[in-house]
Amino acid sequence: MFQVTIALPSGKRTSVTVAESSKVADVKLLAQQQFQQGFLRLITAWGYVLSDLEESVEAAELEEGDHLTAIAQQARLAATGSAFALWIYGGDKILTWGSAYNGGRSTSIQKKLKNVQQVQATLHAFAAVLADGSVVTWGSHRCGGDSSFVSDQLRGVQRVEATAGAFAAILKDGSVVTWGAPYLGGDSSEVQDQLKNVRQIQGSLQAFAAVLENGSVVTWGSHRYGGDSSKVQPELFLVRQLKASPFAFAAILADGSVATWGDPDYGGDSSLVQDQLKNVQEIQGTRFAFAAILADGSVVTWGDAERGGDSSEVQDQLRNVTQIQATNTAFAAIRADGSVVTWGFHFPDQGGDSSAVRDQLRNVRQVQGSHGAFAAILADGSVVTWGDPNEGGDSFDVQDQLRNVQQIQASHRAFAAILADGSVVTWGDPDYGGDSSEVQDQLKGVQQVQATSGAFAAILADGSVVTWGNPDYGGDSS
Repeated sequence: MFQVTIALPSGKRTSVTVAESSKVADVKLLAQQQFQQGFLRLITAWGYVLSDLEESVEAAELEEGDHLTAIAQQARLAATGSAFALWIYGGDKILTWGSAYNGGRSTSIQKKLKNVQQVQATLHAFAAVLADGSVVTWGSHRCGGDSSFVSDQLRGVQRVEATAGAFAAILKDGSVVTWGAPYLGGDSSEVQDQLKNVRQIQGSLQAFAAVLENGSVVTWGSHRYGGDSSKVQPELFLVRQLKASPFAFAAILADGSVATWGDPDYGGDSSLVQDQLKNVQEIQGTRFAFAAILADGSVVTWGDAERGGDSSEVQDQLRNVTQIQATNTAFAAIRADGSVVTWGFHFPDQGGDSSAVRDQLRNVRQVQGSHGAFAAILADGSVVTWGDPNEGGDSFDVQDQLRNVQQIQASHRAFAAILADGSVVTWGDPDYGGDSSEVQDQLKGVQQVQATSGAFAAILADGSVVTWGNPDYGGDSS
């Protein structure tokens, strides 16, 4: 047995007793227990990172009196439609659960994971970018889980983006490699010679749009979903920002104007408001419409009129808007004075009508949307909800618990709020994560919550994970 001192960068330190037969994993576990930190990277005094957990302490040359530095690492969660992936930047392992078909099973690829830099997801598959620029994929083979036929091209990958069923990787030289369902953007062969010096990619449900260094745009995938931008191609130069909804794209140009394409009924045609789209600062979208915030704080909307594309009934209230959030079919705009203006679908109510709680919507700090409801965090840490009661629009049963709320996350039909003390309060459809009673005593020291369409996963301060909701959507990580 021998003693090793382990210290955090803050100066906090501890001594642990290590057996000569121990492995690096044993030392790491002792450090995690002592510091109550779930994710640590151990570094020796001579700068060697103890990354191989199966390495013996003898092989790692650890001896009596050695000093190690422990660097706390932030765990991250990625999600497909029905599976979770827990990972750490620079880590060599990814923990997955949920639907096996949609990425919940990853045993076959674990040995390939070295120094993970990014994890991206379609609705059915995951892609991990490694530090050496290669990519590891798993999940539905048809929807991006199988990248074997382009693996020799996936070198020097900087970032990966996704549609519902395909991936697009930007390489170091600015070129692009795609895979997955061809009709969802997985086949870029028709525009491959144009995909050079790419700086950004956005995906709708079934199409990709790439912004080049010169500000022009190249698109591919389903034409209806924005894969064909030929009608507005002459306008697509000096693009400053690109926003995608499920069915369409909107590009903010250098002069503050906007060019749109995709399904004309769902935001792809902004011709009726084109003369109003000047000095645009930001664009937000529902599933079927767009809303643009102008430099003067006013708002311009277009797309499906009933689902957020028509804001005429509240247009005189849309002044000094600083932020816009959306449900599937409605918008909520936060104004500079902390009040909220809503519009969109409300027959039945999907969040577009907040009249019942208007008097409570004061000093709003943040708004989150589920499929059909909104939840607003006020400056005092309380919460106001509205919209479909079956999708989180009614928080009456937990209202007295919603105090000192720091953050809210949403599944399709439920909400989860993290409080200042690290506990969690949930409401909405129980089958979609609205009931966390079975794991409530475990929800302590929560740092982060992520959601699939029907379940939640919480990362605790000690690195453990608690899940609830529909087991088929990742609600059971046992």
